[in-house]
Amino acid sequence: MKWLITGGAGFVGSHLADLLVAKGESIVAIDDLSTGSTENIAHLRASKQFRFIPDDVTNTFLLRELVDEADVIVHLAAAVGVRLVVEEPVRTITTNVGATELVLKTAAKKGKRVFIASTSEVYGKGVRVPFNEEDDVVYGPSTKARWSYAASKLIDEFLGLSYWKERGLPVVVGRLFNTVGPRQTGRYGMVIPRFVRQALANEPITVYGDGTQSRCFAHVADVVGAIHSLCVAKETVGRVFNIGGTEEVTIVDLARKIREATRSKSELCFVPYEKAYEEGFEDIVRRVPDLSRIHAAIGYSPSRPLEEIIRDVVAHERAVASGSAPLAAVG
Repeated sequence: MKWLITGGAGFVGSHLADLLVAKGESIVAIDDLSTGSTENIAHLRASKQFRFIPDDVTNTFLLRELVDEADVIVHLAAAVGVRLVVEEPVRTITTNVGATELVLKTAAKKGKRVFIASTSEVYGKGVRVPFNEEDDVVYGPSTKARWSYAASKLIDEFLGLSYWKERGLPVVVGRLFNTVGPRQTGRYGMVIPRFVRQALANEPITVYGDGTQSRCFAHVADVVGAIHSLCVAKETVGRVFNIGGTEEVTIVDLARKIREATRSKSELCFVPYEKAYEEGFEDIVRRVPDLSRIHAAIGYSPSRPLEEIIRDVVAHERAVASGSAPLAAVG
């Protein structure tokens, strides 16, 4: 099969490309490198199965050509990270909604299968845990830029499902819950790589808020495996699936685990949300996925525990610091 990955030089996109190359597939990755990096795919450039195009997915003429050549489009290109969302809400909205609409419109002309990467953020301030794909969603006011990302990704989902219902375009939506692993950057607020880098440098580990907020983290290798299976299974079309882990941990306990794993002397430093992001910032207290739907559809269950996730990120960050980052394909 021939695959087109938008955002293909990003954290998740590069790992998906690794998996597809290992399976003998042909991949074209497009990325404007605004948050992705050529370092993520440097090890793939010599492969005849992989082609990288440094361009914007909104390049209409180029996108038409690439969609024509592809059997499956995995749409990962998006504005990512809480810090970016808070600081650049216009970019967040236009990137997420505009690019997705163009990908779907172009794919619909050829009837190509599309996977849309969504996010656990779409659940907003929902209090029913674990989050189920059929749950209602609750957002804060539009005056808080923090919710622009969740709203824009929910519009992406509506667009994708509408193209399926109205035009028969085979679309699958995956809501990613805190995907983590080697190559993830901490620049935009991603917590585990940020904590690991601080711990390795024996700097204060900065915990936002009081640290009692909890998350479930999933190894990127598990997540890209799920994306691949969702893309090739017939019964997944026109449906939304949570993709993540089930091991819940508070952020303060996560910081302690990382400090222990790195044998760091770092102190924990608690930073109020208004100082870390903006005045009145609202966080999601718990983010836990219900994985019963995806398990029933493709047999997905996360196989890598939190300790392994932390260990892999620590090993990667140590390698980066020494100038020998292990960029081989995920296992």
